[in-house]
Amino acid sequence: MVEEGSPTVRRRRLAAELRALRETKGRSGESVAHALRWSPSKISRYERAKTGLRPREVERLLDYYGVGGQHRAMLLALAEDASQKGWWEEYADSLPEDYQQFIGLEHEATSAAIWHVDVVAGLLQTEAYARHIIDSYDRIEPVPPSQVTRLVRVRMRRQQVLDRIGLKLSVVLDESVLLRRIGSDLTMYEQLQRLAKECDRPNLTLQVLPLDGPHTVIGESFVLFGFEADGDAVLQDVVATEQMRSGFIIEGERETHLHRVAFRALTEVALSPADSKQMILELAESLWTGRRRTAS
Repeated sequence: MVEEGSPTVRRRRLAAELRALRETKGRSGESVAHALRWSPSKISRYERAKTGLRPREVERLLDYYGVGGQHRAMLLALAEDASQKGWWEEYADSLPEDYQQFIGLEHEATSAAIWHVDVVAGLLQTEAYARHIIDSYDRIEPVPPSQVTRLVRVRMRRQQVLDRIGLKLSVVLDESVLLRRIGSDLTMYEQLQRLAKECDRPNLTLQVLPLDGPHTVIGESFVLFGFEADGDAVLQDVVATEQMRSGFIIEGERETHLHRVAFRALTEVALSPADSKQMILELAESLWTGRRRTAS
C-alpha cells in the first residue's frame, strides 16, 4: 500500500506560507514574536521548518495577521496535516532528524533527479545489498544487530514510493557503482539484475555514466527533489544528500539551479537508457556470476 502525504512536506509548505504572509503584512519576526509573546527564535525556526506549530498556534498567528475566509481554512488544514506523523517517525529512535526530513521529502516529491557516485541509490537497493552497506557502519560506529534490521526495514519501506502515481524518477549511476563489490557475488548479481528490471519502469529513467566517457561533473552524490503546487501553497525544489545514516538539505534558487544544471550535464554524457541496461546486464554476467549460487 502506498501511503499519501508527508507531514515533513506539509510543514515546509506551511512554513513558506506563513513566512510569505508575515512579509506581505510588513511585519518583522521580532514584532510578531513580541505581539504573541513568543521568542524570536521560535519564529525563525518554524519559518525555516525546523520545528512545527500546533494548529492552535497557527490560529493565533492568523488572528494576528487578520486572515480569514478560504485562505484561513487552507492554512489551518495544512497545519492539521503538518501535525500528523509520517511512518518514518515510528523509527525516530534509529533515525537522525535530518534523515527523517530526507525521507519526508522523498515521500511526497513529484520528481527526483538522483546522481550516485559510490553505491546504488537507496530506492533501488536490494535488501541484501542494503544490509551489507548498513552492516559496514559498524566499522565507524557500533550498530546493534537489532538496529541494523530496523534501518534495513526503513530502506525497504522507502521503496514504496516507486509505485506512487505521479512520481517521475531520473537516476544516473557512475559505472564504478556496478563494479564495486558490496557483499558476495550473489549480492552483486542480484543487485544488478534488480537495476536492469527497474529500467522497465515507465516512471523511471536509469542511465550509467561510463568510466571512459567525458566527466563534465565531478562531485558527491545528490538528489534534487521537485514538488508540484498544492493549491496556493508552493514548495521550491530541494537538493538533498543520502549518506550512511543521515542526509542534509540545501535550499535556495541558486543552489537548486546549479544542481539542476549539473544533473542535466550528467544525463547528456551518460549512456542512453537502453545502452545502460545492456551494460548492467553484461557486467552482471561477466563480473558477478562466479559464485552467485553461494549464500550472501
